[in-house]
Amino acid sequence: MEEDEEEVLGFLDKVLEDEDVFDNEMDLDCPFTPVDFRTFKGDTEKGLEMKKLVLSGFLASEEIYINQLEALLLPMKPLKATATTSKPVLTMEQIDTIFFMIQDIFEIHKEFYDALSPNIQQWDEKVTVGHLFQKLASQLGVYKAFVDNYKMAVETAEKCSQANSQFQKISENLKVKGPKESKDCTTSATMEALLYKPIDRVTRSTLVLHDLLKHTPKDHPDFPLLQDALRISQNFLSSINEEIDPRRTAVTTPKGEVRQLVKDGFLVEVSEGTRKLRHVFLFTDLLLCAKMKKTAVGKHQQYECKWYIPLADLSFQTLDDSDSLPHVQTLPEHEIEEMKIKISIIKSDIQKEKKAQKGQSRNVDRLRKKMNEQESCLLLHSPTIPFRIHNKHGKSYLFLLSSDYERSEWRESIQKLQKKDLQACVLSSVELQVLTGSCFKLRTVHNIPVTSNKDDEESPGLYGFLHVIVHKATGFKESANLYCTLEVDSFGYFVSKAKTRVFRDTTEPQWNEEFEIELEGSQCLRILCYEKCYDKTKLNKDDNEIVDKIMGKGQVQLDPQTVQSKNWHMDVIEMNGIKVEFSMKFTSRDLSLKRTPSKKQSGVFGVKISVVTKRERSKVPYIVRQCIEEVEKRGIDEVGIYRISGVATDIQALKAAFDANTKDILMMLSDMDINAIAGTLKLYFRELPEPLLTDRLYPAFMEGIALSDPAAKENCMMHLLRSLPDPNLITFLTLLEHLKRVAEKEPVNKMSLHNLATVFGPTLLRPSESESSKAHITLASDIWSHDVMAQVQVLLYYLQHPPISFAELKKNTLYFSTDV
Repeated sequence: MEEDEEEVLGFLDKVLEDEDVFDNEMDLDCPFTPVDFRTFKGDTEKGLEMKKLVLSGFLASEEIYINQLEALLLPMKPLKATATTSKPVLTMEQIDTIFFMIQDIFEIHKEFYDALSPNIQQWDEKVTVGHLFQKLASQLGVYKAFVDNYKMAVETAEKCSQANSQFQKISENLKVKGPKESKDCTTSATMEALLYKPIDRVTRSTLVLHDLLKHTPKDHPDFPLLQDALRISQNFLSSINEEIDPRRTAVTTPKGEVRQLVKDGFLVEVSEGTRKLRHVFLFTDLLLCAKMKKTAVGKHQQYECKWYIPLADLSFQTLDDSDSLPHVQTLPEHEIEEMKIKISIIKSDIQKEKKAQKGQSRNVDRLRKKMNEQESCLLLHSPTIPFRIHNKHGKSYLFLLSSDYERSEWRESIQKLQKKDLQACVLSSVELQVLTGSCFKLRTVHNIPVTSNKDDEESPGLYGFLHVIVHKATGFKESANLYCTLEVDSFGYFVSKAKTRVFRDTTEPQWNEEFEIELEGSQCLRILCYEKCYDKTKLNKDDNEIVDKIMGKGQVQLDPQTVQSKNWHMDVIEMNGIKVEFSMKFTSRDLSLKRTPSKKQSGVFGVKISVVTKRERSKVPYIVRQCIEEVEKRGIDEVGIYRISGVATDIQALKAAFDANTKDILMMLSDMDINAIAGTLKLYFRELPEPLLTDRLYPAFMEGIALSDPAAKENCMMHLLRSLPDPNLITFLTLLEHLKRVAEKEPVNKMSLHNLATVFGPTLLRPSESESSKAHITLASDIWSHDVMAQVQVLLYYLQHPPISFAELKKNTLYFSTDV
């Protein structure tokens, strides 16, 4: 029950998490700050159109809510009737506790629904609904009584179910009527689930008020009434949410120093299935894992030793047939994406605060604090590569790292020290305390590697595309099967972005392969050189464990002054006696995002999709169909498909072949590296003269995805799909189903719906140059946080949606899930 209560309070807290939302009556932004829809097509007209979509969605969800309350009330009367008999199912006291205030809430919402419905059916610019929401908000006292009784109601229902099989049968199978437009007549729900609905509803109603205000002109009669309703709702939520007080921990500083510190850094340890952020210290004779001690506010920082291993007793554990990975707590992918969105938006807000020069450093400090919390959480939950350490006289420990590069660094540093004549050491409690105390003074990594801990003068990183040509490598002593991978940093951790072909049985591989890598505030490029292992007996049981041997690794800082010139910049990375030659040049995001129509309209790249489909007499362009078919045939199991960059020269060859409609295109596709085919499909969509989801509807997609209420969002997002031209819609739905099939293979290819949305979202939605210029965006971080992240969320919405049929969509019917 404590978990249920925490869930309820946590959900309410989510609505309240931005304390500024209600401090100022004009501060009513949604999580995104999209391009204002009203600036594109008739201010009042467009604002009211969006308002109607919000209201229509909310009305549909109100119908579902009323049906849920009705289902909850249905057994109440017969239960009351039996309460006065010789064989009562429940006592009157139990009935009153379980169904407390449900009848009152039902009557309030039934009256609200009956009053709102005709207003939407006879919609015009003069229609007012603010008074209805104001009245609804004024009756929230009923909800306060319900919330106060909620825990007791659920506990009583649970106890009664255990004591009475008849009531258990009733409470586990309540019938809920479906909405009028739904094909399903009824659905089943438990009493516990339905008792939660009023808690859920009041928060959703508050979110809808945000959306309505955003799309109501300030001179409309509804505006002050909706504002008042919002203020009442917020005061109510605050009153039942006061108990939630985010706990903050601070830390302290000790003295002392011994031993030589070789390396230290923040790593994520898996302890009892839970991720813990640790500060790990490698000394000349031992490895020490520490955490910050929880101390009173204002005290100095202090480390607490969790464990240590003498290097003489340390080995690197690998999985054998008898071993298995412990269960590791993981966050859902959408929560990881939400954290990235919040970080990007806060970064942009900090820049705006600084530019405003209001002298309000308090706002900047508050935003930095928020960003630190989000980035620290992302840092904790993003690593996936296991690094196991074993004490031959004790237990094993598991860390999760962000990249193979980082794991290799720790392993090599430890192995280098182990080559010396080390003696196993046992520390007394006093010695251990002194050593742990020295960590604070000796540490080289002082802060968690997040943006909020960096100085303002530090580079914010590069946003755009880095073109890299991996030329060749020298310095190998024996022939081997060799390849390179490229990594760049993003949101505090590194991501593998490209991989060369394997050059077989050679000491001087010459790849000469070009890659295009998208940068998201990146500051560093890493190159790792591997020897490919073809011996299947050496495959590790852990999917994340890379079995190929790292021959060398190196990194180069992405200096904006060096890479932002128009010319290629050649460089060499030396790694363990091996030299890798490569060239790179950078294209900033504002230049790389331009859509340039093709002058050659006989081709397919840079030509409107309607022109191509009409010429081909097809519903979906041939290039899209063929690339999808080839990827599904032999690339759906490829790790990083659509994320790993294909060789640029191969992609250009395929582009030329499709443009010329070459006869042997199918032969080329069957022989071509699958990442190049995936890259060709991405390039086709990226080079469309206008996005697949069109310039005209782009502002509306930005508005729709920002809606807070699920029903209003569903209404709007389906309405927008119906508004697309048929060739665009059919192609989009075809691609959508393909990407879902790719994501089904996530355990093998590591590409989730969220990963695919990140890759394809900007490609399918980014407006053409003429449209994007209207947004007046100047900062790279603005482009990333507000436009790109919203574009990702639009595609993700459709990817997570149940199958969307072209025929059903065109019937213009609205369907809302009964779990609203």
